Amino acid sequence: MNVSPEGGAESKNKPATARVFFALWPSHVEAVALAGMANQAARRYGGRATRVDTVHLTLAFIGNVPEVSLPLLCDMATRLKVPPFALSIDRLGFWSHNHLLWAGCSKTPDAMAALVSELQQTLVAAGFVVDRAERRFTPHVTLVRKIPVTTAPSADDPLAKIAPLNWPCSRWVLVRSSLSAAGSSYQVIAEFPLNG
Repeated sequence: MNVSPEGGAESKNKPATARVFFALWPSHVEAVALAGMANQAARRYGGRATRVDTVHLTLAFIGNVPEVSLPLLCDMATRLKVPPFALSIDRLGFWSHNHLLWAGCSKTPDAMAALVSELQQTLVAAGFVVDRAERRFTPHVTLVRKIPVTTAPSADDPLAKIAPLNWPCSRWVLVRSSLSAAGSSYQVIAEFPLNG
């Protein structure tokens, strides 16, 4: 038996796979600011704060694909032409079903909505399964995971307002995710300019 990069066992006959997603990846400045928000929120609510090296905004999560498909994913991404845009990260949200606190945008830029729509349509047309493609896209950066029910935000303890964080977006990336007991680690495989 071979051990896959994700830690599972694979038979010798199965092709190697990669767990991948497309994302916006912040500069160090935005990553530090968002990780700071995450640490502050984790101190208040508990849970596991997102590390500065893993801060990102997922555009399309694909999951496990054969490694031989990675060049095809890159080729498809290269063909999408969308202009650069700026995000205003100006609100916090909490999803109680998965105990997750996030930071997001009150208004999604039109160019970002176009990128997500074109990307998902292109992936589905090529036979890839996009996680939650049927749902309305909510741009968000995960700040804290596994917030305990007893300390979670509620009507009695609402989320604080945050000062808007400006995030200029001039590129997007294909990322490989590896899971371990310590959490996820990410490797940027390829990046694509926003130049429509």
